[in-house]
Amino acid sequence: MKILLTGKTGQVGYELERSLQGLGEVIALDRAAMDLADLDQVRETILELRPALIVNPAAYTAVDKAESEPELAMRINGEAPAVMAEAARKVGAAMIHYSTDYVFDGSKSGAYTEDDATGPINVYGRTKLAGEQAIEASGIPCLIFRTSWVYGRRGHNFLLTVQRLAGERDELRIVADQYGAPTWCRTIADTTAHVVAALQSEAGGAGLDEARWREKAGLYHLAAQGQTTWHGFAQTIVAQRPSSTKPLVLPITTKDYPLPARRPANSVLSCDKLIRTFCGLPAWDSALKLCLD
Repeated sequence: MKILLTGKTGQVGYELERSLQGLGEVIALDRAAMDLADLDQVRETILELRPALIVNPAAYTAVDKAESEPELAMRINGEAPAVMAEAARKVGAAMIHYSTDYVFDGSKSGAYTEDDATGPINVYGRTKLAGEQAIEASGIPCLIFRTSWVYGRRGHNFLLTVQRLAGERDELRIVADQYGAPTWCRTIADTTAHVVAALQSEAGGAGLDEARWREKAGLYHLAAQGQTTWHGFAQTIVAQRPSSTKPLVLPITTKDYPLPARRPANSVLSCDKLIRTFCGLPAWDSALKLCLD
């Protein structure tokens, strides 16, 4: 089975290139080979390669910058997935796409399920929701995984920022009134590989079983289990810092740290559907310890 993977240099894409090995011929592309801002290139690449499965972790992820670049963010997060899905339909491919907890407005008191109404409060969330909707409307066999607070040992993310600041400052002031689940990019990649393998096993390990894919197709939440705040996340990172000198981690409110893009106060995702259908997921603090180790 030929698997086309986008965004291979990104946090999730980097891990996926490794996790998907053995499940098919993985053709991993970076931005130079397939720029999601170039819709013609996206279409032509898929039609030329004719993959059986498209795995798309590539995205515009600069949440605050998106507020001043809404057209570019929409082209990459909304229009490009639509073009991918259209091309996938032409070549008979299935698709795995990644979305975000920021499609919700954060007003719910409990964990969000896949059936809860969306209502993004920033440009990034709106563009990611547009991508979800375009793929679902295409009618192709697809899996859309919403995840949250993604981090890893590469790129730009909260973990690396806190680690850097912890070595530079005596005190960190971190938002303590936004709730979610930090999710290691390797958890996302390994879970994706587990899902693909499970679907392949139903097909005898050869090719793409479209009927099986359509049976399991749809929207799933894929995030680490449990919940914390950005402050709690930072405290845990600092506590595991291999140094006798650790900065104080002080809680602040969202109002104390204004940013261009609003964030949902609660973006905890219920992953019960994915767990029932495919596999379990680790606790956020257990995954973080593995990442730091």
